[in-house]
Amino acid sequence: MRDTYHEGLDSLSERLIEMTRLARHAVARATTALLDSDLNAAQEVISGDEEINRLDQEIEHTAFSLMARQQPVASDLRLIITSLYMRGDLERMGDHAVHLAKIARRRHPDSAIPKPLRSIVLEMGHQAEMLVTKAGEVISEKDPDTAWELDKDDDRMDRLRRKLLERILAPGWEYGVEATMDATLVGRFYERFGDHAVHVADNLVYMVTGDRREDYEPDA
Repeated sequence: MRDTYHEGLDSLSERLIEMTRLARHAVARATTALLDSDLNAAQEVISGDEEINRLDQEIEHTAFSLMARQQPVASDLRLIITSLYMRGDLERMGDHAVHLAKIARRRHPDSAIPKPLRSIVLEMGHQAEMLVTKAGEVISEKDPDTAWELDKDDDRMDRLRRKLLERILAPGWEYGVEATMDATLVGRFYERFGDHAVHVADNLVYMVTGDRREDYEPDA
């Protein structure tokens, strides 16, 4: 019975790591769809979200089953509860990638991203990939010090979004209302993707240490 219990606990982390892998692939393909007007990439992201949702449901089922049958305490209970929070953030990251893909699909065969914004969106896509990859690493390694740093890594995403908005609002912007709305939404979806990666890392800090991120002091 205890072996089954610990297998259940291990499966939570394994599924969370797989969700980060799928979210990384989704946001990478969504970026390709936006910049290259790649309809196949957009459809891949949209249909692939079912797998992220399936893992989300599996984690929820396993977590509630462990709590009901085993009555875990202390660190095991923190692992279960924070896994529930993290899977919610990862599921939403998948949703944001889908939103990006749907913008690309809606504008096909044209690109949804005007030329002056393409380099910024490419950077935002790369930053999103880095953030979710790092979130997967901190889950795998249960490393609170690296998790603590993720908020600083997300600052770059926030700066990129501000840069994108500055371009849209600059004198001489000539791409019309639709392009303005699409680009504004794209910036928002990337920013929220990064925010959820930070939430995953914050919960990892609590899982491992019992401290909230703002109370945790990483090793020098």
